[in-house]
Amino acid sequence: MKKLTQGDQFPSFTFNTHKRDQLNSSDVLKGKTVFWVLRYIGCTVCRYDVHLIASRYQEFIDKNAQVFVVMQSDREHVINDLKNTNTELPFEIICDNDQKIYDMLCIEAAQSGEELLGNRGDDLKAKGAAARAAGFAHGDYEGNELQLPAMFIVEENGTVCYAHYAADIMDMPKVDDVLKML
Repeated sequence: MKKLTQGDQFPSFTFNTHKRDQLNSSDVLKGKTVFWVLRYIGCTVCRYDVHLIASRYQEFIDKNAQVFVVMQSDREHVINDLKNTNTELPFEIICDNDQKIYDMLCIEAAQSGEELLGNRGDDLKAKGAAARAAGFAHGDYEGNELQLPAMFIVEENGTVCYAHYAADIMDMPKVDDVLKML
């Protein structure tokens, strides 16, 4: 498969979340669906992203949209992290610890730590500081530490209306950007 671009049909695949099993990507599409592909729940800045999405989730609902966050984490890690941070999410995390979805969607990993950081080390430090100030600390390492993030916004009919493959860990739209796209 090739990297997705605007106008492509989003692939149909089966997945499990931290709450449910055997869902199909085609069956869960309603309104606009954001597949926000991060690294793993123990990554401090990824966990902070989950927090930011959750804190603004009503705005997604108001725009007839929903979010699924995809992570390399297994269900146990996600559930334990949410329990430890006393968080109830208004959306589900897709647990892709074998990285089949990452592979299917052609979401590559960086070749080195330098590539993962790009030229955004200061941005990552600032986001890490904001995450720590919000009470998040690094948890268990899972999956490929060099995994790059991505994002797809998919129409109810399965058409990709936005596809973004990050060049580095900080090369992702912010919540405000995503809400404007919806």
